Amino acid sequence: MGLASQQLLDALQWRYATKVFDANRRIDEQTWSCLEQSLVLTASSYGLQPWKFLVITDPELRAQLRPHSWNQSQITDCSHLVVLLKKRVITAADADRLITATAETRGIEASSLDGYRQMIQVDLIDGPRSQIIGQWAANQVYIALGNLLTSAALLEVDTCAIEGFNPAEYDRILNLDGNDYQSCVVCACGYRSAEDKYGSLTKVRYSAAELIEHR
Repeated sequence: MGLASQQLLDALQWRYATKVFDANRRIDEQTWSCLEQSLVLTASSYGLQPWKFLVITDPELRAQLRPHSWNQSQITDCSHLVVLLKKRVITAADADRLITATAETRGIEASSLDGYRQMIQVDLIDGPRSQIIGQWAANQVYIALGNLLTSAALLEVDTCAIEGFNPAEYDRILNLDGNDYQSCVVCACGYRSAEDKYGSLTKVRYSAAELIEHR
């Protein structure tokens, strides 16, 4: 049975950017596993999945990250901290990996995907977008972030997307310097504290009439 329309809207109305987490409450293993799979199942351009997701629960490591996150308490107080990483460069090896995985998963010959492989090569590896591939990869990561926020809301897990951090310092602390991936955006996940005044505020959104046009 599918999700009722009102259930989805209620979940989206319920969620907000949580500012104060209950540091004593943790997301259970089954719920967290589901949220990890929501990340894995996220859509991406060409299906390339140019990302990795670091789930950080180590208190000492999070304490090191907090000063480089505008000292925001969500970093240390949330249940699970996710650092969403983007691929620095898209290479021929990335395209080949996707083609191989697709052929194996669907039981087809890799050669039948030669045209698709060439599209990736011409667009992202050799084409003009290769010069702005970092922005392209970041765009893909934000699709994953949005999917995580919505999935969490449906499971009544609170989240806060965080751009207020120093990516270079995160990369240093997380040993990502020289890695194929780099920090892009952060998401704190857990449960809101009763002391978070923002949890009771009415959501501010422009009307559908202002934001949506039908042509």
